[in-house]
Amino acid sequence: MAFADLTWRTFRPAEGFYTSEVEAPRRLPVRTFLPTGYEPKYPYPLLVFFHGHGGNEEQVLRLAPRLSRRNYICIGLRGPQALGLRADGRTGYGWGSQGQFDTLLEEYVLRAVEQTRRQYHVHSERIYLAGFCEAASIAYRLGLTFPGKFGGLISLNGAMARHGGPLLRLPEVRQLRVLIGHGIANAIVPLGLARADCRLLYTAGLAVRMHTYPTTHRLHPDMLRDVNRWIMEQCNR
Repeated sequence: MAFADLTWRTFRPAEGFYTSEVEAPRRLPVRTFLPTGYEPKYPYPLLVFFHGHGGNEEQVLRLAPRLSRRNYICIGLRGPQALGLRADGRTGYGWGSQGQFDTLLEEYVLRAVEQTRRQYHVHSERIYLAGFCEAASIAYRLGLTFPGKFGGLISLNGAMARHGGPLLRLPEVRQLRVLIGHGIANAIVPLGLARADCRLLYTAGLAVRMHTYPTTHRLHPDMLRDVNRWIMEQCNR
């Protein structure tokens, strides 16, 4: 990994949610979930969550304890484009049109990961990008652009951007592992797009796994179960 080696802190913070900020270049929030029984001597996998269109970092990070209360440190990031109020009264955010915020997002993600690694013990080879729905394209782009910085990427009910083609840096990109989870009745991002992504990545030599679920554009509970199993398989090798 390209991130610098850092000195781990020795305190044991409580399980729960924490908020901080990074300059990327404007100030943007980082919402963090720490697992129960956090042990500073253990290198945890880190999951970086990208919320769907109209969501926010707090809403998406609520999935972290449903994924596992013990296995991971998770951070949720906020799309840079404000979209107005949601039904719950909070502001919803998006990731902009393709290419609109590329430089900002790269800086945002890299600084958020670096900051998290300064504060907590993160395994340098187990940093995963997890994109939900429309934000899966963000996880794909960043993972395929910076394959040396991440151990894998996860797409749940999403797909790669269809304009300009995927950014594959061969042979470095072949070290990435990819998990795709998709609803068979997803009318917003049709199942055929996810299957096409799976074929493309497999042909490029990536270790890719795909599961389908009896759902629409909504997350199926088994998706998080399969994400946990997939990452734990890699940790237990």
